[in-house]
Amino acid sequence: MNPSPPSFTLRQLSYLVAASDAGTIVAAAERMHISPSAMSDAITELERLLGTQLCVRRKAQGLTLTSAGIRAVEDARRLLHAADELNVALHAGGTRLAGPLAIGCFTTIAPTVLPPLLTSFATEHPGLDLETMEATQDHLVNLLDTGRLDIAFAYDAFIPGNTPREKIFELRPHVLLPVDHRLADAPAVHLEDLADEDFIMLNAPPSTDHALGLFAERGLTPKIRHRTGNPDVVRSLVGRGLGYGLLLQQWPDYSNVGDFPTVRRELLSDIPTIAVVVMWSAALGLTSRARAAVEFVRTVSWPVVPPLPADAGRGTVSPG
Repeated sequence: MNPSPPSFTLRQLSYLVAASDAGTIVAAAERMHISPSAMSDAITELERLLGTQLCVRRKAQGLTLTSAGIRAVEDARRLLHAADELNVALHAGGTRLAGPLAIGCFTTIAPTVLPPLLTSFATEHPGLDLETMEATQDHLVNLLDTGRLDIAFAYDAFIPGNTPREKIFELRPHVLLPVDHRLADAPAVHLEDLADEDFIMLNAPPSTDHALGLFAERGLTPKIRHRTGNPDVVRSLVGRGLGYGLLLQQWPDYSNVGDFPTVRRELLSDIPTIAVVVMWSAALGLTSRARAAVEFVRTVSWPVVPPLPADAGRGTVSPG
């Protein structure tokens, strides 16, 4: 015996999800280009059909989901996601990958991971409509869970444990120095050798927490002179001799870039590597398009962590 079809509609579910994301009926209705009364009536009808209250609506405090509403929104996201996938698959005719693919990326990783996807992968699948977004890691996870992103690239640090992910390569922190720094000719340096000097800190979580953790693990407190969320600003200030920088991303050689060049030096001692991962939503899973992107990144020749100089030792370089 076939089950009877549900009495509610995808449109009603989409209104509930929109209201949950926006926090108010008015804001959600504006995003969906309908009147607030129409959205409110649709949600009320959905509650009647399901036989339970999904949210509490207060003018001054916005909209609050009940426990049943929280479950309903989670299930509605999956249903709406599946409906979108069905629509894309039917229009594509099943012969090729087509439709939107939203890719998120932590800002400092973007110059490494996005170019192969926007060139080789896009050429291989011309039917895809690739959209990219750069954001902090906590925001990336939220965008994955709400379906705004299909996959995202981030450092494997401070990511919720239930977020599916796959490592694609590793990086080791390195130091950025002015070319006339006393340790500029050293093959590698210890963090302790720099702790008393001015530090130009990349202020972009989780890079911030990771850097401060490296100092704390060694009983050091950095002398932070400037904070910036832009790694290019870190390089510029270091090149002008305002301090040293600590970065993860292995940028191309910039020893002769511009009027204020810098040098990159490896850090010695037990500085751990950190993985760069591709992640996706545990609740929504991978679409066929996102799965193809994950399979593609497995084939790319990503950066390899360089070995530390075998003869580098602390105190072997004199000021000069």
